[in-house]
Amino acid sequence: MPHHTNPARPIRVQRSELAVPATSGKFFAKAAQSPADVIFLDLEDAIAPSRKEEARDAAIRALNEVDWGTKTMAVRVNGADTPWGLRDIIKVVTQCPRLDLVLLPKVRTAFDVQFADELIGRLEPERQDDKRIGIEILIETTLGLANVESIAASSPRLEAIIFGVGDYSIELGTCGEVIGAPDPRYVVSPEGRPGETHWNDQWHFAIARIANACRAHGLRAIDGPFANYGDPEAYRASALRGAALGCEGKWAIHPSQLEIANEVFSPSAERVAWARAILEELEAANLKGQGAYGRGAILIDMAVEKVARSILIRHELVAGGSS
Repeated sequence: MPHHTNPARPIRVQRSELAVPATSGKFFAKAAQSPADVIFLDLEDAIAPSRKEEARDAAIRALNEVDWGTKTMAVRVNGADTPWGLRDIIKVVTQCPRLDLVLLPKVRTAFDVQFADELIGRLEPERQDDKRIGIEILIETTLGLANVESIAASSPRLEAIIFGVGDYSIELGTCGEVIGAPDPRYVVSPEGRPGETHWNDQWHFAIARIANACRAHGLRAIDGPFANYGDPEAYRASALRGAALGCEGKWAIHPSQLEIANEVFSPSAERVAWARAILEELEAANLKGQGAYGRGAILIDMAVEKVARSILIRHELVAGGSS
């Protein structure tokens, strides 16, 4: 869990976030019944320019008419520098009681978030309810990544930062054929082992920087898409790398990826059992006046207690759903 929290921000489970084009109405019911924690209806990259207005109207109808259960619902609006972006925010915020989050694409500076925050704040009184609309954003430009720390601190309405690997890799000039997949050029040949190679993760820097900024400011760090939904094990490997770097969820561009994301970003039964055992053993050690003890050849101290408690907090959050 983040060390710094803002009481204005709701605590949400965001292990998986499913992308659904707003013009693909045939997928709405299936998405609503899926195991996704979060669903975003897309008005941006998945929609042709000639269908932007149609997509916006379809998203509004879907939010108001489809039973989405307890899922967190978001809409990815078009950028504020496009002909549709401002109208997207105005209409979905004022006309959709079911909306939870506005997803801003291609955020480059703190001002991008602050502008949307101010606009949403002025629109909320028109909603005739007390619901506070949150913001999540995509970091998918080199300038956005360069400014991610100030962006993370930009607004109490901001809840999550997502790594937009596709546009980021295009701007960086490193885009391969499959968005989110490792690049076979980023390879290491160990010295003294001719013929042996292993791949490195070229997204390590970007994901780690986003995750660190999120943890520092009480936000959720979410890993981005993996386009090859026909390779579930590669998606799992990508999710595991994100989890190892501090992410607490990942995008899914196909329903088949949801169960994997939910599993990867939930504490396993083994981890939960370990955490409970550690707390019991530490309590017994403390009663003997010991602040630390050896578990096999591993030192267990109060720092490990924090790890165990964080695992159990996450387990309880996942088990209880959003709040």
